[in-house]
Amino acid sequence: MQKIGITGGIASGKSAVAAILRELGFHVLDADGLAHRLTEPGQPAHEEVLKEFGADLATSDGRIDRPKLGAMVFADPARLARLNAIVHPRVGEATFRQFEEWQRNGSDAVFVEAALLIEAGMHKKLDGLVVAWCEPEQQLERLLARGMSETEARRRIAAQMPVEEKIRFATEKIDCSGSLEHTRQQVQTLAAKLRRQPSNP
Repeated sequence: MQKIGITGGIASGKSAVAAILRELGFHVLDADGLAHRLTEPGQPAHEEVLKEFGADLATSDGRIDRPKLGAMVFADPARLARLNAIVHPRVGEATFRQFEEWQRNGSDAVFVEAALLIEAGMHKKLDGLVVAWCEPEQQLERLLARGMSETEARRRIAAQMPVEEKIRFATEKIDCSGSLEHTRQQVQTLAAKLRRQPSNP
């Protein structure tokens, strides 16, 4: 079974690629969603985040105020690095546990979608890496359309590894700068290629 990562900059189309793969019948783990679950009350990362960044980050129901935490870490690279050091190792462990379960069910290829796969070093443990990309001005447009301010959008883009650098790690590239149909055709080509490859014994 091949274990493949899907990554790309914020608003670059990686979630669209993941959604198409799911439609085509592949298992895709959303690592960012997993990171959220691992910081829920009762999870070990929850206490650690509050200890590191302040108990006032907790809302009345004990959950972490994500917008507040986001504003805090994306304005300060050192704080972002501390948050990642708490969350990334746990996400990695949970991802590979899920992969083992899917392997027992006999899947050809499974995917993990994450914004920071390369930064977390997880790509080194995978069999391939799909990088979704689009033009930086499209990323900005998409973030503004989601209701983010231009300052915040530019800060989020700047906090991530530049797309040219991510592409250097790619085993497959998906150009998400055109229509959704154009993206879908590329993902279908990738899916056909993966299904033709013999699984490792």
